[in-house]
Amino acid sequence: MKELKILGIVAVFTLILYWGVEPFAHSQMHKHVEGDDFKYSDLKEVPKGDAAKGEALAAACVGCHSIKVKNMPAPMDALMSAQTYGVNPPDLSLAGKVLDEKFFAHFLLNPAEVTKSKHFAMPPSAGSIQDAADIVAYFKSIAPKEAKPKEVYEFACGRCHANRYDKWTQIGEVPKTKSNIKTGVDLDALEFKKNLGQYQNKLADYMGKLPPDLSIIIRARSEHFLETFVEDPQSQLPGTAMPRVGITKEGYEEVKQYLEETGDPSKPKREAVGPWVLLFFVIFTILAYLWKKSIWKGHH
Repeated sequence: MKELKILGIVAVFTLILYWGVEPFAHSQMHKHVEGDDFKYSDLKEVPKGDAAKGEALAAACVGCHSIKVKNMPAPMDALMSAQTYGVNPPDLSLAGKVLDEKFFAHFLLNPAEVTKSKHFAMPPSAGSIQDAADIVAYFKSIAPKEAKPKEVYEFACGRCHANRYDKWTQIGEVPKTKSNIKTGVDLDALEFKKNLGQYQNKLADYMGKLPPDLSIIIRARSEHFLETFVEDPQSQLPGTAMPRVGITKEGYEEVKQYLEETGDPSKPKREAVGPWVLLFFVIFTILAYLWKKSIWKGHH
């Protein structure tokens, strides 16, 4: 029993020390930010939209955006778009699925105010809240029912943030090409790198600096930080150039899943092994205790 008492005292002091160094110190150095669960409570509710009317109003969107589900290509490639706008406008096929309906409508009325960012070059795209609601209803009607996590990431994050673990860049995946037989140089890869460099330069000018690669963000930041930061970047980093993107809770979960799959692929295996490791320690502790009793029997 004496040893158990000593173990208990050591455990208590260790836990107190840990709490003082990690949770308490962290709470003093970093303010706690309450999330809104992606409800965007600062925005007013919008009226019910008419998809048929919204289709006519959304015709103006293809002047900058592609809508692949409707076979409408982008008017410019990614590099030319960045040279024109600072960043490549997203394809709108997933807009109705990934973006919060209320956020989407208010975004069409005043992009800079709703995103809380002065870096948005996009002008207002609706004349009234009803027009905005109609456009949103149209994009919801054409959006696919399902989307892969990577597709959601590409829509919400991929035009500004690379992910080198998945060979993703701001202008798409790194091409898999073969070297030129005569020169031994991969001309397509060189062209891609040149275009990527020019795009990143324009993006850095537009945003103030090049947005970071998100390969290990899922391991570098806590889940609470990521959720509240994506929901409202200004809440965690006041003055940041990153806009509020307006995705739904489900959209965020898809983005998080993609980041986990690429940045921490061993997580499922670790979680599966964890219970067995704990079971081993429990059994080992019991056996060690029984062995100790056997060895010291009759010596007290």
